[in-house]
This record gives sequence, C-alpha cells and structure tokens, in this order.
Amino acid sequence: QVQLVESGGGLVQAGDSLRLSCVASGRISSYTMGWFRQAPGKERDFVAAISWSGGGTNYADSVKGRFTISRDNAKNTVYLQMDSLKPEDTAVYSCSAGKTNVRDRAFEYWGQGTQVTVSS
Repeated sequence: QVQLVESGGGLVQAGDSLRLSCVASGRISSYTMGWFRQAPGKERDFVAAISWSGGGTNYADSVKGRFTISRDNAKNTVYLQMDSLKPEDTAVYSCSAGKTNVRDRAFEYWGQGTQVTVSS
C-alpha cells in the first residue's frame, strides 16, 4: 500500500512558476509516477508521468515545454516543476503511482490533490 501526499499548490499570476511535491509513505522506486489535474466541472486529465528510473517521461501536449516531472527515489518524492503558468492550468493537481509505464498510465494509488490557481 502506498499513500501519497501532495504539496506546493497556491495562487499565482500568469507567467509565474510553482513546484509541486508528492511524498509517498512507502518505497516508490519500482513504481511509475504521474501527475493529473482536474478543473471544476471537467474530467481528470493526464499531465505528466515518469518511469521508475526517471529515464522515461511523458507529457500532455498542453504542458510540453513548460512543465517538468522529476523524482528522487531516495526521498520517495516526485516533483512537478510548472513554469510559464497560464490561467487554463488552474486545477486540483493529484499525484499517482502504479506498476505501469508512462504510456499506459494504469495507476493504482492516488493522492488527495493540491489546488493550483493561476490568475490572469
């Protein structure tokens, strides 16, 4: 069983940066990790994923070139660096973990999420 806790969300202006963190209660070194987001009234969307080694990543087209996912297995932590934020990035961002890959993204465990609000 893996428990995930996100942090780092907040209210920022368009063009600003934020770094989200997700700390796992157990070892995540063998898990693919991902970030998803859900805006009010919309479905949850994929944002980014990273393989267990960190050697493979996958991003949604909407965030490519602006967001960077990374991980530190020694700290059981995955990060999402978000640059050049836009109002349409406003959402609750959730962390996920699973014995999957960055393409299939069949995650088993989910965090509660952290709110990111970008004002124009």
